[in-house]
Amino acid sequence: MTGGPAASAGGRRAIVIVASTRASDGTYEDRTGPLLVAALREWGYAVPAPLVVPDGPEVGAAIGGALTTSPAVILTTGGTGVAPSDVTPEQTRPFLDREIPGIPELVRGVGLGRGLALASISRGLAGVSGRTLVVNLPGTRGGVTDALSVIRPVLDHVVDQIHGGDHEQVTG
Repeated sequence: MTGGPAASAGGRRAIVIVASTRASDGTYEDRTGPLLVAALREWGYAVPAPLVVPDGPEVGAAIGGALTTSPAVILTTGGTGVAPSDVTPEQTRPFLDREIPGIPELVRGVGLGRGLALASISRGLAGVSGRTLVVNLPGTRGGVTDALSVIRPVLDHVVDQIHGGDHEQVTG
């Protein structure tokens, strides 16, 4: 079988979920979701506008709803810190069949390498849910930019692997 549910005539699909109570209630404009959507589109993924939800159980509901559409990738942004409302990892973990700890480790490593000590408190997860890659990213533009530099070299390979692709050598 070629392609699978993530592949379509228009290419692979991705969904971006923004976990931000203040952006969801209009207190301020989300600036991380559009950054992720633009990058994913540039990389050939079909991506609708970001889904902006409040922190908390709404994040889990959004992930669950997104998974019913079988996208190749779900990227979340926000809710990965240590504030009481930062529960994106806890809302994500129940959906993951297998975790991929190296992705969030690299994301934190990029920030730490730039001298950003606060990168160490990001608790984001990455893993596979069915045939979907799910990755939690920080809720700042800088954190998202760092994450994109880590995700880009591995994204297509991971998606191919999830769908039964062979083990090609990936560099980058």
